[in-house]
Amino acid sequence: FYCAVHHDGQAAACVYKPIAGERPLWDFPDGTLAEREVAAYELSAATGWLIVPPTVLRDGPAGPGMVQMWVDVDDEIDIARFMRRRDLPALRQMAVFDAVINNADRKGGHLLPTPGGHLYGVDHGVSFNVEEKLRTVLWQWSGAKLPADICRVLRTLRDDLAGELGDRLGELLTRREV
Repeated sequence: FYCAVHHDGQAAACVYKPIAGERPLWDFPDGTLAEREVAAYELSAATGWLIVPPTVLRDGPAGPGMVQMWVDVDDEIDIARFMRRRDLPALRQMAVFDAVINNADRKGGHLLPTPGGHLYGVDHGVSFNVEEKLRTVLWQWSGAKLPADICRVLRTLRDDLAGELGDRLGELLTRREV
């Protein structure tokens, strides 16, 4: 649902996906898609790349679900051409992020370049599976060596999983998925 959230006289547009509206998926039997969306946000925030718009679990008109900040996109960008570019660090970060969360559903329409130049990714409900399920449109770096800055982020993530980040993800995912 396209909605608005209000707090202290401020309003913001958002997307609300209630758990009650989810259809069970045979290959994602544990937890909810909404929890996976929040887990993707938590991991995105931990990288510092801020790939996923702010996302939380909240009670809404149709019960508990995920609420995510709405992102206005740059309508001038041709996504079909954009997603094939090799010269954008943010796009490469998105590809690495997809591999880390084992994203099973990266489509071009899930890429949200903003007028300000930031790139967001959305729709991460089918991620974090214990089986390899990576499905993405971002294959242009396949087989290429990762840049040092991305390797540093991945090492930090690995270390953070042993602490607070791992604890937070453990509230949203199974231990094996974390």
